[in-house]
Amino acid sequence: MNFIASADGSAVLDGRSGGLGNANDQALMGVLRKASDVVLVGAGTVRTEGYDLVQPRMAIVTRRLDLDPATFGDAIIVTVAAAPGRDRFRDVIIAGDTEVDVPTMLAGLAERGLTRVLCEGGPSLVGTLEAAGAVDELCLTISPVLAGPGGTRITAGPPSPPQRMELAHLLTDGELLFTRYTRAAP
Repeated sequence: MNFIASADGSAVLDGRSGGLGNANDQALMGVLRKASDVVLVGAGTVRTEGYDLVQPRMAIVTRRLDLDPATFGDAIIVTVAAAPGRDRFRDVIIAGDTEVDVPTMLAGLAERGLTRVLCEGGPSLVGTLEAAGAVDELCLTISPVLAGPGGTRITAGPPSPPQRMELAHLLTDGELLFTRYTRAAP
């Protein structure tokens, strides 16, 4: 996973994460994308952050399929059996009946040779992955901004058991703090 958060824990500033970073954070995101097989992102984040198709491949998770096929027709669409209009997209993974099942989604990506998955949000998708125990690594950039109360966290959803992570890297550009955590050994 790759995220940015303010120094006081908010994943957004004025409703978007983009205002928290700088050019170095964007460059790091580009490096992480190049090191992955697929970028996984929720449809809400695609809309909020104004995503275009990203490389190497993009997989969008949506239960409602309320995406424009003209813009995202080349993306892998991860959805549920109950979603209407699946035939509007070329490559669809059905990962559950009404809720996205993480193991089924990851298996569908692996069948396409996409095993290095970089998740860029949103918070509900991250919470789903976290609850399924599917988080092996977290790259978290800390922004020197106090966003104030009410900001969204990087995870959302029902409570799940805590997962221990170990600090693997810590860097700074003099403004942002770049951290990389890996799953702690059991």
